[in-house]
Amino acid sequence: MDYARQSPYSDPRGHAALLAALPATLPELAAVVRNVLVHYRSAGIDFPAERLREIDNRWVDRILAHDQRRHPRPLAVPRALEERVVGCCRDFTLLTVAALRAHGIPARSRVGFADYFHPDFHGDHVITEWHDGSRWIAADTELDPAGEWPFDPLDLPLGPGGLVPAAQVWRAYRRGEIDIDTYGVFPGDRYGGAWFVRNYVLQEVAHRYGDEVLLWDGFGAMAAQLDGDLGLIDEVAALLHAADAGDEAAERELERWYADDDRLHPGDKVLCTSPSGLYDMVELSRRR
Repeated sequence: MDYARQSPYSDPRGHAALLAALPATLPELAAVVRNVLVHYRSAGIDFPAERLREIDNRWVDRILAHDQRRHPRPLAVPRALEERVVGCCRDFTLLTVAALRAHGIPARSRVGFADYFHPDFHGDHVITEWHDGSRWIAADTELDPAGEWPFDPLDLPLGPGGLVPAAQVWRAYRRGEIDIDTYGVFPGDRYGGAWFVRNYVLQEVAHRYGDEVLLWDGFGAMAAQLDGDLGLIDEVAALLHAADAGDEAAERELERWYADDDRLHPGDKVLCTSPSGLYDMVELSRRR
């Protein structure tokens, strides 16, 4: 996988010049990303249904098209909070990844659970990982570094205290080391627990190989209950963990397996069950 090249999801298409004009360094780039996007829940704004549907933009060029219809000017020009494109952590990450790739910098999205939003709970989250020429660096560009965080949001751990990748969470669950019911969207929400983490392992591998789908897209072996071949998820999680540790053979094996096995990747369609109210099969093939 060449992480310096755009994926079908991160490709800005006709808006490439907007990304080319952005800084290639953090925190400057992260500040622009926060200027373009607003989180559909954490911003505390009650968006009307028409605006909430922006969370299903899916592709970076659609995110930028929405922005430019309201703000036909460079992305760094300030936008009012309520006039920014409505999205979620996945969108902050994908726009960051797209901008870094536009500058030839290897970048990818990481899917897992953050330790820093709720006490004693691990909230589902997506962050950016980019390569500085010597190492991969994890950055949460949704967060303002000026906030009171117990870590640097632009260089946070991929593990306890930061963003724990879904594969790590699944492996810890299977070893009986964690309370899996403390992993999900937010405390008390029905979207959480073992089945949810299982699905996020598939999300993690999809994002790793350029299918940066929406967090509410269902595909392959995903299900809303803990059933099916759990050994499949065990194997995928083990390979993800090994690849993160620098095992190049594991990386190659997982990438080949992902490409060949319909249980692991989105096909031509996904089932979108969005917080916007959308519940439908969505055609993806035209973007491949």
